[in-house]
Amino acid sequence: MDWNLLRSFLAVAETGSLTAAAVKLGMSQPSIGRHIGELERQLDTPLFRRGPRGQQLSERGLDLMAEVARMGEAADAVSRIAFGQSESLAGTVRITASEIIGALVLPAMVTELRLQEPSIEIEIVASNSVGNLLRRDADIAIRMVKPHQLDLLIRHIADIPLVPCASSSYFARAGKPERLEDMTSHDLIGYDRSDEIIDGFAKAGVTLSRSAFKIRSDSQLVLWEATRAGAGIHFAQVPLVAMNPDLETCLEDMPLPRLETYLTLHSDVRHSPRIRFVADYLYQAMRDFAALR
Repeated sequence: MDWNLLRSFLAVAETGSLTAAAVKLGMSQPSIGRHIGELERQLDTPLFRRGPRGQQLSERGLDLMAEVARMGEAADAVSRIAFGQSESLAGTVRITASEIIGALVLPAMVTELRLQEPSIEIEIVASNSVGNLLRRDADIAIRMVKPHQLDLLIRHIADIPLVPCASSSYFARAGKPERLEDMTSHDLIGYDRSDEIIDGFAKAGVTLSRSAFKIRSDSQLVLWEATRAGAGIHFAQVPLVAMNPDLETCLEDMPLPRLETYLTLHSDVRHSPRIRFVADYLYQAMRDFAALR
C-alpha cells in the first residue's frame, strides 16, 4: 500500500479537515481528497464521516488510525535519525518560539547567525502553541514552559523577569502609580479571555474586573504594540523593555512570576552539526538577551 495514502489519512484524522491536512503536508486539498478516496476504494470501506466538527473517523477509520499512527511514529523516527547523521552545515533549521520571542527577538539573532554561517537557512514558527519536536514540526523549540516529553534534550536558558511598563507618553499623561492599589485608577492592557493577570492582582489583595483592561487581546503581539502606542500599562519581559527606549517601568518591586525559558531539541538530531550549531548559538544569544536590564 502506498505510504502517501496513509500519510494523508493520518493528517486528516489528526487535523479533522482536508484543508488543514493539506496545509500540514504542503499539498493541495484535492490531492488529499483523492488520497482518501483511493484508500477507501482499496479498503472497500468509508474511513470518515462528515460531522459538525469536520471529518470524523468511522469505526473502521478508528481501527486503522491506531495502526497508521504507529507507522507514522516509525517513519518520523527514521527521518530524525537520518537528519541527525548529516555532516553538512548547509540546509534548513526550523525554530519554534512564542509570538513575542519569535517576532521580536529571534529575527535579529538569526540575522547575525547567518552572517557567521550563510549556508544555513532559518524557518521561524512564531506561535504560542507548543510545537511537536517528535514529529519534526520543528527542529529547535524555545519555550517558557519546561517540556516533559521523553527523548528531548532540554537546556534551561534563564528565568526572565517581568515588570509593569508603559510608554513615556502614557506616563507623561497619566503619571506613574506609586503603590499597587494605584493601578486600579490607570488604564491597563490585558487579556481578553485569560484571568491570569486578574488572579495575580487578587493574590496581592487588589480586586480587578475585566473592564480595568481598556485594551484586551489574547495576542501578546497586540498587547505589546498597544503598550508601545501609549494605550496604558502592561506587563512585559524586562529585556524587551530595556531594548525599547520609548518604554518606562514602574513598581519595579512588584512581585511577579519569572518566565522559565528553555531550549529543546530531539535527541535523535543532536549529532547533526547544523542543528548543534544553531542550538548552541541560540542558547548563548538567548542568555545574553535574558541578561539585559
